[in-house]
Amino acid sequence: MAEAESKLVEGATGPWEVIIGIECHAQVASKSKLFSGAATEFGADANTQVSLVDAAMPGMLPVLNEYCVEQAVRTGLGLNSKINKRSVFARKNYFYPDLPQGYQISQFELPIVGEGEIVLDLAEGVQRTVGIERLHLEQDAGKSLHDQDPALSFVDLNRSGVALMEIVSKPDMRSAEEAQAFLKKLRTIVRYLGTCDGNMEQGSMRGDINVSVRRPGGELGTRCEIKNVNSFRFVGQAVEYEVGRQIDLIEDGGEVLQETRLFDPKTGQTRSMRSKEEAHDYRYFPDPDLLPLELTDEFIDGIRATLPEMPDQKKARFVEQFGLKPYDAGVLAGDKASSDFFEQVAEGRDARVAANWVTGELFGALNKLGKDIDESPVSAEQLGELIDLISDNTISGRIAKDVFEIMLETGDAPGKIVEDKGLKQVTDTGAIEAIVDEILAANPEKVAEAKEKPKLAGWFVGQVMKASQGKANPAMVNEILAKKLGG
Repeated sequence: MAEAESKLVEGATGPWEVIIGIECHAQVASKSKLFSGAATEFGADANTQVSLVDAAMPGMLPVLNEYCVEQAVRTGLGLNSKINKRSVFARKNYFYPDLPQGYQISQFELPIVGEGEIVLDLAEGVQRTVGIERLHLEQDAGKSLHDQDPALSFVDLNRSGVALMEIVSKPDMRSAEEAQAFLKKLRTIVRYLGTCDGNMEQGSMRGDINVSVRRPGGELGTRCEIKNVNSFRFVGQAVEYEVGRQIDLIEDGGEVLQETRLFDPKTGQTRSMRSKEEAHDYRYFPDPDLLPLELTDEFIDGIRATLPEMPDQKKARFVEQFGLKPYDAGVLAGDKASSDFFEQVAEGRDARVAANWVTGELFGALNKLGKDIDESPVSAEQLGELIDLISDNTISGRIAKDVFEIMLETGDAPGKIVEDKGLKQVTDTGAIEAIVDEILAANPEKVAEAKEKPKLAGWFVGQVMKASQGKANPAMVNEILAKKLGG
């Protein structure tokens, strides 16, 4: 696979190179919060999942959730990252209505996970390796509610104290496509690991996108951070707009200011939120209520031993074991539920045929229906049965597509549909020959032409299939026609 080259953006005064880094906040898949036993379930009534620790009541002390530590280490291992056996929790001080403590417990100089990398699969078989700078654990803030009253704002502390993994990339991405691919691959990895559900629409995974532009090979430009982007489509739109804004600004003689911006999905534009604070403005210092976190090799190796087969490994196995094309293997391995579905369909069958049906007919139908693979009206067992009906010549490939459409609508098994609708393939040589003779007798001019130009035999195949309502065995039709036209 070729490593991606930087795609330059043409401005009015020449080409520009785009530099992108992403800070992804992924909510840890845990039933309780990072420092308390309060629940984390999504959609609960406001302020019903708040412990005294989360509300910052006087005298309340945080107690670290060991399971959240395991999930962070597990994610680090899945990102091929260094696990730091000693890490420190720090207080990140700032004041906001939804932050009851007046600080956020996070990690600063000594995070739990250090450097790693992930490989992005881009268009046309091109790859891009993106470095991971760090992963650290931190607690989420609450949520300010501005739509409950015309004059007042309210605060919901249900999210206060929820465990987050902040996964920080290096500035290795060079286009909106790569930024989207990074978040998609990251979501795939955490879902495989079971460390985050990746539901961007619920806010359990969101990205802060750092964007800057420079002349090719020149000094890094001033970056702007686009905060809390929560869909892949919005990531693409936000990057495209921000790149254009910065280039236009510089070329018009202006200067890009380091700031935090918000993306407005309605306008497709970014707008200024606040000037960007430097890290030291937060006045980090080690949290006096929490001891440094010390991990043993046994603890880390125990988690490593439970890692599942990861997406890149699965893609390679699909290519080697099943003979799939790298693109198809990547599509199937890119989602754990899809890869599991495919392997059920492929078991004991031609895996390439199974892959074609899953990535073609099934994915196309699910896309139209707006459903995920988990909601598929056609089960893996049913799709496998349909493929069996083709391979044993019970039905033709063309009839199979009609049967599949009925399966989508009714949920019925393919064998039942074929029986009820009388769709079994005609394999009786005499019956097919009678149809062929009838077609040949009705088209003497075409017969003469076909004897001169054998390629015209395809027209007769079509006519026989039409006359048999698609039930005639295509191989037999071709064989009989070849004998009769060749004679």
